Amino acid sequence: MKKREWQTAIAGAVAVLAMSGAVQAEIAVSANDGKQMRPGDIINGPEPDSISVLKIGDGHVKLLGSVQAPAAMIGPPAAVAVSKDGRFALVTVCQKLDGMNLQPDDLVEVVDLSMPANPRVVQTAHAGPGASGVSISPNGKLVLVANTEDDTITEFSLSGERLTRTGQVQLAAKSRPTDVVFAPDGKTAIAIRQTPSQEEVLSVNGSEVRDTGRSFSSGRMPYGAVVTHDGKYLINTNLGGANPSSGTPSPPHQGTVAMTDLATGRVAASVVVGPTPEHVVLSADGRYIAVVVANGTASVRSDPNFGKVLGLLKVFAVGDGTLTPVAQADTGHWGQGATISKDNRLILLQCAAEREIEVFKFDGKTLEQDRGATIPMGARPGSIATAYSR
Repeated sequence: MKKREWQTAIAGAVAVLAMSGAVQAEIAVSANDGKQMRPGDIINGPEPDSISVLKIGDGHVKLLGSVQAPAAMIGPPAAVAVSKDGRFALVTVCQKLDGMNLQPDDLVEVVDLSMPANPRVVQTAHAGPGASGVSISPNGKLVLVANTEDDTITEFSLSGERLTRTGQVQLAAKSRPTDVVFAPDGKTAIAIRQTPSQEEVLSVNGSEVRDTGRSFSSGRMPYGAVVTHDGKYLINTNLGGANPSSGTPSPPHQGTVAMTDLATGRVAASVVVGPTPEHVVLSADGRYIAVVVANGTASVRSDPNFGKVLGLLKVFAVGDGTLTPVAQADTGHWGQGATISKDNRLILLQCAAEREIEVFKFDGKTLEQDRGATIPMGARPGSIATAYSR
């Protein structure tokens, strides 16, 4: 073998080993927004947006690497989707900085994770303005993006790590879709609409996505969602609480998490969780959901109420038509996304005010923050996901 061929072979072997490690390790991807400035914050100017990769294993979390790339935290923390094999992630960007003003953006970035310590943006595609929630179909061939600003769901075919835009579903005017999720069979997707407060059922036939015209309502101002592994229920947050006619007591400004039977549209369970439930994430085994509740926390340390009100992280057991409280803990301020480790031992939570990722230990009964494991971030962390988050 010639020297150059030998070098090429060695480089290929190293790449394969690195990829193997990336696939075997549990990887989380965090989208961090440096554009969100608040008067009185400790940082008075924009920071670079970034996308970061973390390794979860043996009860520990480690920041492996980051790349400066557009990201956004406004909207539901569902702007990251990781492929089932952990080889790449998709990150949507709903806002950009134009001078000193925030404007809608439409980006969908493909992030290569084959070298987790050196993530690379290998493609930038365009969805619709206000590109927010993103989901990959169960067969890995279709991607849907909810676009809040033009009331659409954009469709992309996915081949390897390459996106090709194939179509768009137009929803009702001013419906403001914030998220979209697939059912496990891949034949149905559900778009989350804020105005009116409805969940819209979409049919999926290969690469063809259509609005069925069927919808249901789980509460007021639905935000983000997951589907149970058996495909029976949609679980979503409602920023405005339960519907007035539901019979579920929902005090003013108290959000809910609802479980809806997808076959009938009937709300099987609705639980009051507190002001502004930002995110709901399902565990890899489908046994639990974690809910991030902003709880009226301040966004900057200079706020007089910063030390008086804390965020909340709540864990519920998922049953057949039931959501049972298991544990909760106080968190930092302006909580955003969360993800649960595959073994259910750790929950990672994004705190935008502190600009950090908090780590919580969960034993099935109690939830406790591991303060020594907190990971500081430069920009505000918003969305976070693993291959098991949806």
